[in-house]
Amino acid sequence: MLAQFSPPSTSLDALIERILMSRQITRDDQKQLMNLLLSKECLSDEEHNCINEVFDRLRRGLLHVVE
Repeated sequence: MLAQFSPPSTSLDALIERILMSRQITRDDQKQLMNLLLSKECLSDEEHNCINEVFDRLRRGLLHVVE
């Protein structure tokens, strides 16, 4: 499934790639992603999809929250 996932090439890319590869997300990572989604910054559809993919995996238990 990871092979089909191609996040945008930005610092967001590095964050999402680290989360998906390690299968771990910190509370700070979650806050950062939520702030991006809720900010007035313009995110591309691809960026929205990448962030939503992280939260979907979190909901399905495929990511573990670490401190």
